[in-house]
Amino acid sequence: MSEYPQLNLLIGGEAIANGRDMIDVIDPATGEAFAALPKATSDDLDAALDHAKAGFASWRATGADKREAILRKAASLIRERAQNIGASITREQGKPVKEAVGETIYCAMLLEFYAGECKRNYGKTLVRPDGQRVEVRHEPVGPVAGFAAWNFPALNVMRKIGGPLAAGCSVIVKPSEETPAGGLAMVQAMLDAGVPVEACQAVFGKPSDISEHLLASPIIRKMTFTGSTAVGKHLAKLAAENLQRTTLELGGHGPVLVFNDADIDAALDTMAGNKFRNAGQVCVSPTRFLVEEDVFEKFRDGFVERAEKVKVGSGFDKDTDMGPMASARGPDGIQSKIADAKEHGAKLLTGGERIGNQGFFHQPTVLSEVPTNAEIMNEEPFGPVAIINPMPSYNAMVEEANRLPYGLAAYAWTQDSKRRMSLASEIEAGMLAINGGTVSAADAPFGGVKWSGYGLEDGAEGVSACMVSKTVHESA
Repeated sequence: MSEYPQLNLLIGGEAIANGRDMIDVIDPATGEAFAALPKATSDDLDAALDHAKAGFASWRATGADKREAILRKAASLIRERAQNIGASITREQGKPVKEAVGETIYCAMLLEFYAGECKRNYGKTLVRPDGQRVEVRHEPVGPVAGFAAWNFPALNVMRKIGGPLAAGCSVIVKPSEETPAGGLAMVQAMLDAGVPVEACQAVFGKPSDISEHLLASPIIRKMTFTGSTAVGKHLAKLAAENLQRTTLELGGHGPVLVFNDADIDAALDTMAGNKFRNAGQVCVSPTRFLVEEDVFEKFRDGFVERAEKVKVGSGFDKDTDMGPMASARGPDGIQSKIADAKEHGAKLLTGGERIGNQGFFHQPTVLSEVPTNAEIMNEEPFGPVAIINPMPSYNAMVEEANRLPYGLAAYAWTQDSKRRMSLASEIEAGMLAINGGTVSAADAPFGGVKWSGYGLEDGAEGVSACMVSKTVHESA
């Protein structure tokens, strides 16, 4: 295990830790505090805003070639530091080191793509008679406030800073106070690579205080957030006061449609691993398995068999498949939802219990035949629980997949090409994986519909979301 880094604010390039109230950081494997994080004062936030204003002016004036080179250097630094960053993420969040290092490498891949977008900011010239010209320009929106969730400490922060910086914006990011080191490492790599110290800053504190202070400032021109739907709605209201543009990546409740012509073994091998990745604490996690009746028993039994083979333990154990949940809220919430499902008649097939009395470990759990009025069928469990229900027909499966107000990620398994085309049209989700488990790629947009938010991250869309269009009409 590498040494956990010193935690601090990063404001105008200054690492600030002294003379501030502190927040405990908890090790999810033990439940004990092991580090402390400084809280930004109102003066700190005002200073960060002033720096962001100045940083925007200088960074937007930096040529595209230079911005690209700096971001590529930052990506290289992240790759070099991946093992240490991954170990820090495991300490503060709990996921296995192999997952944490993979998350870190993905940050570098995403940043490399964003770097290329610095030079792919194409405007256009409209057709006009001689002596006239109409140009459509894409320009950076301005200083951005980013608020990141705890489940992917590095990646959520990279999604908040990579796109804005590629667009030419400055950014103030608030990583989660529960998992600060991964996000700080992303910001530090940017600064070490040559991003101006005013253009990329990190602050911490009581989340509501930070968001209200930053979004009340006219300096901030865009807000981007990853987290719960309830908090996203609140932040959208705050941003509306100054008409700040917003990107919201919110909760999901991923349906998985398994048809009777599917490759069941492939579906099981892929989706069981996806379900218990990061202890189910993934916004695009597959959760409601809607299985055609003909293959329900085979799929159900195969899933239970795989769930019972998942090795739960410390993220630093090389044999661990699933670490602890990230905080005490996790097991408490899962226990409540499992109890409610059982009261409504659901069958508990495996798991269902906490593991030990130290830390926040929970058994991989499978429920079946869960009625739609159970809480877990309507609220994202965000934990290691799979729901497997038999379904009578295609129409019933699509209706259930679309029943909830969420629409982030969805999955389907079928060999029927006509059915795949129909699903692509009919499933209400921002991302759909067919015969696979991947819904995220550096060059592909990431985001949801309905209560899962709006706006996009990743891909070219993640940069264009930080741009505004200006039309210039010119005559000779």
